[in-house]
Amino acid sequence: MTTTDATATTAAPEDKARNRSERRLLTPEGVPLIFQLAERGERAAAVLIDLVIMYLGIATLVLALVFGLGWVGISGVVVGLVILISFLIRSFYFIYFELRWQGQTPGKRLLGIRVIDRKGGYLRPDAVFARNLLREVELFLPMTLLFSPSEGSGGWVNLLTLVWVGLFLLLPFFNKDRLRAGDLVAGTWVISAPKALLLPDVAAGAARAPVRQGNTGAADPELPFTRSQLEIYGIYELQTLEEVLRQQGPQSAETRGEVAKRIQHKIAWTGDTDVDAERFLKAFYAALRAHLESRMLFGERRENKFSGKPPANGNGKGKS
Repeated sequence: MTTTDATATTAAPEDKARNRSERRLLTPEGVPLIFQLAERGERAAAVLIDLVIMYLGIATLVLALVFGLGWVGISGVVVGLVILISFLIRSFYFIYFELRWQGQTPGKRLLGIRVIDRKGGYLRPDAVFARNLLREVELFLPMTLLFSPSEGSGGWVNLLTLVWVGLFLLLPFFNKDRLRAGDLVAGTWVISAPKALLLPDVAAGAARAPVRQGNTGAADPELPFTRSQLEIYGIYELQTLEEVLRQQGPQSAETRGEVAKRIQHKIAWTGDTDVDAERFLKAFYAALRAHLESRMLFGERRENKFSGKPPANGNGKGKS
């Protein structure tokens, strides 16, 4: 066996594993994207990190309540407040962060994974609520029942509770998309979301480029974009474009060409239509990122193209 054959034989299982976890979807804009499903171990570790953070926060608030109300002589309402605060934090911790951080919680962010919509659209609030409220049925209510004092048939109750929790915990092992019950109901995937390593130089170039009258800065001075053109898109579209630029493989050039055409049509591009697709997309990515970051400095955060006010006039009018 030659060295090449040995290498191919060694790499084959890794390629098969990667193909099994690879998913392809078409976004509403017609952009094909390829994602890697997050490993089950990564998801479990992320949940454990979030649970530690969440219960540390609950414990801190409980101690503050006990000492604070005890100091002023009000102790009768402590138990009720503790139950209420625990429920609110437990119910809305995941919902708040996944809405705020585009499908990530502190645990998911540390592990480099995030939640996305399985149809390729932006992550809707109703999907976030559905997948996380179901966690109450999957985990929190059974665990509360398990650790609460019981009499008589407590042994059977504990056994059935453990079976209930076990079935939900093992569900991701029995479907190819590694979905928990909340993902099945909400129509979501949990994917690997490594930090972007492709475009920092482009973004830095955008920050250094001079701003012309009526135009925003761009990494490529020959490809300037007007403010009204950049106002069309938001953070979700920026992330989608980042995925397109990160893609590798035989179809990546064709995908970039199609995406460049769609963006040029959407923003009513009047420049060189024969410009290289990758060059155009990198310039647009850099300009859009700089534009969105400048808006956030003034407290304006645009999640996607449907949020905020559309441009009143100028280039970029029309429907996608």
